[in-house]
Amino acid sequence: MREEDFVALVSRWSRLPAVGPGTELRAKVEALLMGWWAALLEEGDANGDGAVDMGELLSLVDRLPTMVAEVTATADTIFDAVDANGDGRISPDEHRMLVETWNGRPVDMTGVFERLDLNGDGHLSREEFALLWRQFWISGEPEDPGNWLCGRIPAQRGLQGA
Repeated sequence: MREEDFVALVSRWSRLPAVGPGTELRAKVEALLMGWWAALLEEGDANGDGAVDMGELLSLVDRLPTMVAEVTATADTIFDAVDANGDGRISPDEHRMLVETWNGRPVDMTGVFERLDLNGDGHLSREEFALLWRQFWISGEPEDPGNWLCGRIPAQRGLQGA
């Protein structure tokens, strides 16, 4: 992983309706993502080559449980970026936008949103999203629904109805 990977991620996020160029949210998303790159580089670039490999990345991920406030603040900004219509909740379509923006390509979302919608009301509230985001980044429990937040992982492919 290199800085240009995070610059590309900022560019993908800028295509979301609420995060267009020149918007306050665009500046906030860019500062957030590049701030995580700086933290990753500082924490993880053990060999000083300007890149972070998977082992170096995992060293920062291991520290995330001590960074709950930072992880939650990140969830709040991402929520605002994904809530395209500004209604204070994330619909299944808005969630798909999140996952496709994160992955940089279309993905199979069959059964994913249903696992995330903790109260079954058809959308994710800011509080649900923050909990799922923390689970995604911090939880060590494979069964936690937050592990599905950014789409399926290969081991989940056979679990469509589970």
